[in-house]
Amino acid sequence: METQGGAGQDGSIGDWATCAADPGYRAAVLDLLGALAYGELSAFERLADDAKLAPGLADKAALARMASAEFQHYQLLHDRLTEIGADPTEAMTPFVEPLESFHRVTRPSDWLEGLVKAYVGDSIATDFYREVAVRLDDDTRELVLRVMDDTGHAQFAVDKVRQAIEQDPRVGGRLALWGRRLMGEALSQAQHVVAERDALSNLLVGGAEVRGFDLVEVGKMFNRITEAHTKRMSALGLSS
Repeated sequence: METQGGAGQDGSIGDWATCAADPGYRAAVLDLLGALAYGELSAFERLADDAKLAPGLADKAALARMASAEFQHYQLLHDRLTEIGADPTEAMTPFVEPLESFHRVTRPSDWLEGLVKAYVGDSIATDFYREVAVRLDDDTRELVLRVMDDTGHAQFAVDKVRQAIEQDPRVGGRLALWGRRLMGEALSQAQHVVAERDALSNLLVGGAEVRGFDLVEVGKMFNRITEAHTKRMSALGLSS
């Protein structure tokens, strides 16, 4: 099977029907889609809450549009899980507590902290899933990349945070510390989840033929995500 021998010359490992014949691969994809689905559902809830903190109607409407886009992404994942014979609720359940734990310890105190949190959290998730996407079958990869499309929140956050720093440079120091805290908490939770889910960790470090949690390879992946975070913090006008 293609998953065992690696990708073909075009980078494809095959379609879902072929790759899912491997129970380990199927389990990994169910984990992946479950984690992504709950992440999108949580993002919808978070953006809806953030809209309540918006300083004006235009900002409130912008966040409401983004929340709607996140829910549409969730629905795509829910429908795909159902289509391949999985229970969406069951697939999402292992990832509820890690994500809710992250939100409990990173509750923003104001509008700007909420923007930075959404920007940092969404960016880390995007980087993570794009890392995984190169190891996926054609059908799953297409879906993952589709739901990872930017809803417009990244540029919205950059514009609003930079504007706030221009108006009051002292804001930058506080938000830089906040961004570092968010990154540390997000990586900690992500590493915990990967370590706990064997099928997912196998997929991350090289495909279905790899067995066991390879801390070195996963560490390299998270280093790349950290480097991308540093660049995004600079885009916000903040030090990482």
